[in-house]
Amino acid sequence: MKRKIVSDSSANMYNFEGADYTSVDMIISTDTKEYHDNENLDVAQMVEELSVYKGRSGTACPGVGDWLEAFADADEVFCTTISGELSGSYNSALAAKEQYEETHPGRKVYVLDSRATGPTMKLLIEKFKELISADKDYDTICREIEDYKKHTCIIFSLESVRNLANNGRINHAVAAIASMFGIRIVGDAPDGTLNPTDKVRGEKKAIACIYKNMKKSGYHGGKVLIDHCFNEGAAQTLKQIITDEYADAEVILANTTGLCSFYAEKGGLIIGFER
Repeated sequence: MKRKIVSDSSANMYNFEGADYTSVDMIISTDTKEYHDNENLDVAQMVEELSVYKGRSGTACPGVGDWLEAFADADEVFCTTISGELSGSYNSALAAKEQYEETHPGRKVYVLDSRATGPTMKLLIEKFKELISADKDYDTICREIEDYKKHTCIIFSLESVRNLANNGRINHAVAAIASMFGIRIVGDAPDGTLNPTDKVRGEKKAIACIYKNMKKSGYHGGKVLIDHCFNEGAAQTLKQIITDEYADAEVILANTTGLCSFYAEKGGLIIGFER
């Protein structure tokens, strides 16, 4: 039996060693250019170009055909997407599931709405791999991943929210004030939508606020994935704070890829963790 894991590229994960895994491109677009979020994308160049771009920009999710191509010939597919509250990716994947199962009787596709993005999706993907490696049956995997999802959380910290405001994710007035006064926005996504919880001045206060909110959300030393948009220094500082209290905690740093870099912008942090 062939089993496969699939996600859209908002997971910041183009490849996954030791697993049959495919990342499906999200697309970032401007009036003059499209950026396909895959391993061929020069993320640094994209971030730099968008930082000086004055026109309209936006994102597009994978189409049904993109998902079907990713499912390929697997007997069982385990798929996760960016929050359905933020993108049409989840609904597109569901439509692909219906078509795939109708075309290939006996095959199964499970589509999980992460209710998050980036590192939290990676936690779910890693859990899928663990469950598959344990040779658990399809229904058990679906049940256990849903339970695991309840014990994951996402927190973000943004230096700039211009792209979020331009795409209707955050109020323009909030974006303007944040830019004017050097304010970092810290927030979470408890229901799958972006929820700014704190406005703090300076990176040091932002990092302290992140950790305070992690603890408030139930963090007690579980696994932490910190994805950063060209801000490894802040990510390392947060890791040190975590491991100072929980010496055995597994804390992994990585770069954001295309879609998350577009929304996080330079300096942004996205943290996924187990609670």
